[in-house]
Amino acid sequence: MATLELNNIDELKAYVGKDLGTSDWVLVDQEMIDKFADATGDHQWIHVDVEKAKKFMPGGSTIAHGYLTLSLAPMMMYEIYQVKSVKTGINYGANKIRFLNMVPAGSRLRMQLKLLSLEQGKDGGYQMITEITIEMEGQERPALFAEMIAVLYE
Repeated sequence: MATLELNNIDELKAYVGKDLGTSDWVLVDQEMIDKFADATGDHQWIHVDVEKAKKFMPGGSTIAHGYLTLSLAPMMMYEIYQVKSVKTGINYGANKIRFLNMVPAGSRLRMQLKLLSLEQGKDGGYQMITEITIEMEGQERPALFAEMIAVLYE
């Protein structure tokens, strides 16, 4: 269940330029990393070879794929807000994605979400640009920063 529940797009417009909230913490463990590697075919040793990572990786641990960290964004967004009148939301892309910090297996992540803009398009949908910061517990530097674009339809 979302922390911030809004009835319609007009209520969401009031949050332009403001924070929408923070998600719960999510554990990124080796099992999640391995499943992502299987789903994407990216089995680079820094992600899946625990023994080699103990010897050669800073911190002695495998790390999550950057795109695994990014792929957690929709789940975290669902925890933060919901617009009840929206029937469909479509990912439209990103203006900027930066992987700022390695995410070692066993890390906990959460998202800070800010609404940057919300404008109605020609097709009746609303283009929404959000700023996401995915924080890692115990680290000052975030794991990820991105400006994400979605289109919402009521």
